[in-house]
Amino acid sequence: MKVFVLGGDGFCGWPCSVNLAEHGHDVLIMDNLSRRKIDIDLEVESLTPIASIGERLKAWEELGSKPIRFINLDVSKEYQRLLDLLIEERPDAIVHFAEQRAAPYSMKSSSTKRYTVDNNVNGTHNLLAAIVESGLDPHVVHLGTMGVYGYGSHRGATIPEGYLKVEVPQPDGTRFEEEILHPASPGSVYHMTKTLDQLLFLYYNKNDLIRITDLHQGIVWGTNTESTLKDPRLTNRFDYDGDYGTVLNRFLMQAAINYPLTVHGTGGQTRAFIHIQDSVKCVQLALENPPEKGERVKIFNQMTESHQIGELAKKVAALTGAEINYLPNPRNEAVENDLIVDNRCFIELGLNPTTLDDGLLTEVVDVARRWSDRCDKKRIPCISAWTSTQAKAIKST
Repeated sequence: MKVFVLGGDGFCGWPCSVNLAEHGHDVLIMDNLSRRKIDIDLEVESLTPIASIGERLKAWEELGSKPIRFINLDVSKEYQRLLDLLIEERPDAIVHFAEQRAAPYSMKSSSTKRYTVDNNVNGTHNLLAAIVESGLDPHVVHLGTMGVYGYGSHRGATIPEGYLKVEVPQPDGTRFEEEILHPASPGSVYHMTKTLDQLLFLYYNKNDLIRITDLHQGIVWGTNTESTLKDPRLTNRFDYDGDYGTVLNRFLMQAAINYPLTVHGTGGQTRAFIHIQDSVKCVQLALENPPEKGERVKIFNQMTESHQIGELAKKVAALTGAEINYLPNPRNEAVENDLIVDNRCFIELGLNPTTLDDGLLTEVVDVARRWSDRCDKKRIPCISAWTSTQAKAIKST
């Protein structure tokens, strides 16, 4: 299978690309390397030293693996190049990671808000429009987020995989059943762009019969996969800063350097999680099980378990001896929430979930300790606030 991986140099995109190549697929990465440029703007680096994209690809080929090609391309701006490459290469599938992925970064300023919308929404729409204009029929696999559902209290109800059955009452007293997209409730500009993606997919699937699988992914933890451990130059990035670091990786890094674990608010927020190895496997399973032509958008909840943030911090503290520091919450969100998620689709396709066991947690702590000298402690705090009131509270601490 020939696969385009848009955003294939990123935290999820890179391990996904090498996994697909390892399974014999012809992989072409398209990436404008914007995530590396954001590191420069934020004056922070991955905790793990990451090789350039050229070094990564060279190392992969030197291992005797199926070569991966790379094209520097901005999907959100270079429509004609994208269209020409589609027509020239005729991919069987396209994995779409080419979006700004951090909620805190998307709320940092009016500039980052506009960038997130411009990049994410334009990129998705350019891809869909180019597929229609090309006349091709590739299967699009998109990395979305569990955040499209929102994190309000669902009163113990299970979140379905994308669609919700509803009864619509009629004036004559009768009712009819309809299946709709689960109501969206984005909690940041980043999450809002993913809900807009959903509507774009709904339209182009209905109007132009584009085959699409949308993966609503939980928070990713861990660093490397079996493939990226084969050579130091293949190492995946490890973000720990307040804008891009995911919560569990941040806790594990903080424990490794004896920095108090930063729990924002009461810690009552419940989130869905998935290990990076499982994230890679889910993309592979989605590609191997495409929808039929004319079938509605497939939506999978790409997560393996849910945890309350405060309880997660206590688990890491018990494992490592770290202290816990409760700080003002920079996000505009519920103090606590339920989160029960249906993920049976991937389980039925053969996913064997990687759970939060002590061994894997310790492994991430060991990685963080190894590179602790690269940590800039000034970059650990979360300072991107959702409202001016929250910003004042953070500055006062």
